[in-house]
Amino acid sequence: MPNLKIALIGYGRMGRMVESAALRQGHTIVSRIDHGDADAFASEAFLSADVAIEFSQPASAAANIERCLLAGVPVVVGTTGWLSELSRLQALCREKGGSMIYSSNFSIGVSIFRSLNRFLARVMKRFPQYLPSLEETHHIHKLDHPSGTAITLAEELIEARGGLSGWSETPRPGELPVRAMREGEVPGIHTVAWESPADVISMTHSAKGREGFAEGAVAVAEWLPGRKGCFTMTDYLADVAPELV
Repeated sequence: MPNLKIALIGYGRMGRMVESAALRQGHTIVSRIDHGDADAFASEAFLSADVAIEFSQPASAAANIERCLLAGVPVVVGTTGWLSELSRLQALCREKGGSMIYSSNFSIGVSIFRSLNRFLARVMKRFPQYLPSLEETHHIHKLDHPSGTAITLAEELIEARGGLSGWSETPRPGELPVRAMREGEVPGIHTVAWESPADVISMTHSAKGREGFAEGAVAVAEWLPGRKGCFTMTDYLADVAPELV
């Protein structure tokens, strides 16, 4: 993999982890843009980037993505909570011939877990005695709940299985129960369970730290340049591990 020139958008805890992961892979950080640095998107340093990696805040993510697309810089988006703007940004991406990939979680392990979740949900169409539930646990500093990853898992399970009207933290009959807990400094645990009167089948992904999120974002940043369009981790996996899709 050739050395990439990477711009970091959001230089908090995750931004610094992404920086460390990128440097370990031999890449160069050419620009660091934090909250209130909007003018930096017009800088020579940012415009020289091969790809930007965006881990900012929900309130600023859509504007940051738009600036990247207008500047012609491919962008990897790890921020959650901005998807109400997705359709508009997809249209802008097409209009400008740009490239972006977004995910609630760039961990390769979580991506594999999502594929297994979809597979098992499809199987369970044949076994209606098994009812699903989803539980996630994160650190006490995480403001959103359920997590973006939990919402993605829930929506993909519902689509793959059918027969569910939606998900809720206070579910009614026919809805997928989703429970969100906040404890200590837990990096992230997600469990999908299928329970019948006779037994329980469960799958769990436990993050040991945030490094997996950062390493996955860098891996996707290596994949994105040269491609045009708006992608998700499903597109990435379809290319690098098609047996999972």
